[in-house]
Amino acid sequence: MTYNPVTPFRRSIDAAMLKHQAMAHPPLPDQSVDKWEVLRELGVTLGHFGVSDRALSVLQALLSFHPETVLSGDALVVYPSNASICARLNGMPTSTMRRHLGALVAAGLILRRDSPNGKRFARRYGDGKEAFGFDLTPLLRHFTEITAQADRIRAARERDERLRRSVSLMRRDLAGVADYGAEVFPDPPLWDRLSDCARLAARDLRRVLTLDELDVLALRLQKSLDEARDILDAETDDLSTNARHSGQHHQNSDKDSDVSKVCLEKVNPATGTGTKSEPDAVTLPSIDPDSNLPNIPLTLVLITCPEIATYSADPIRHWHQFIRLIETIRPMMGVSPSVWDQAVASMGVAQAAVVLAAMLERFTEIRSPAGYLRHLTAKSNAGAFSCGPMIMALLNKEVA
Repeated sequence: MTYNPVTPFRRSIDAAMLKHQAMAHPPLPDQSVDKWEVLRELGVTLGHFGVSDRALSVLQALLSFHPETVLSGDALVVYPSNASICARLNGMPTSTMRRHLGALVAAGLILRRDSPNGKRFARRYGDGKEAFGFDLTPLLRHFTEITAQADRIRAARERDERLRRSVSLMRRDLAGVADYGAEVFPDPPLWDRLSDCARLAARDLRRVLTLDELDVLALRLQKSLDEARDILDAETDDLSTNARHSGQHHQNSDKDSDVSKVCLEKVNPATGTGTKSEPDAVTLPSIDPDSNLPNIPLTLVLITCPEIATYSADPIRHWHQFIRLIETIRPMMGVSPSVWDQAVASMGVAQAAVVLAAMLERFTEIRSPAGYLRHLTAKSNAGAFSCGPMIMALLNKEVA
């Protein structure tokens, strides 16, 4: 007859211990679990089970006494002495080790199977074996719960990291736009307030913020960016006129109009020859840029990237004009439709158009525009890219 004791040797019993002992009686799940995988998942869920990292070190030592890498079946009792456990913990004091063992038992991650005299040992009787020590079956029973909780914690951490990166990029954009606005449209109270908002956000980001705090900070920065963009966009006409007289970049308008024409090749089935059609035969896709505009004003983009204006016979005053012009120039830059679609899906059509305009300014320096756009798209997918710093870098280079 084999009996699994409930009470520990010379220790008091409590409700939590009875609860964990009762949960040990149902049949074990029909699965095998890698013991080190369980330990890794528990490392993610420390707060959920109320154990410390040092308690997990004790659990790691106990798992090392199990001869197999896989936990399966019901023969999962290990019986090392206190001295052996402390030796594998690099000389941890016995009193400390016993305290962490108690925390693992209280959390229900292991169970005590104490012998009548409190010693830990195993005896064989024919084909059977009776062991007294620490039972590891709770790890097998709770593996599904442990992994599910670990996945939830990882998802929350990933959302926190992505949101924190986005907030950091928004803060950087706001600081750059505020500095630019103070130079172009002197209005100290407005730009000082936006600059202060960026500095306060930088201070807040030095702390460990909760998801709710990050959401509030993101909303505050987005509101400030929208305010700055609306004010700068309202001055588009005046700035566009000033930019024409600034002598930054001029080309012959007749030549530009010829370059800006987009011709489609139509093949005659009978002769196999091609004929060129004029631009009015080109049907561009419908675009709704207002749904996802960048955090920088169109005015700033046009002043920083004057090359794009040379491909348009008319002044660019609105985002939809800018985007349609980029759609026209994109094939000339060697960017395929698939690469462009991926960029639009990741960044939004307006931000992707700003990126292409910035690339056009440095076109002679970029060996593979399509590859460069793929790289920026990958950074955008990871939440680590914004077109704002790209434009501000071009502006600073021009000023320098």
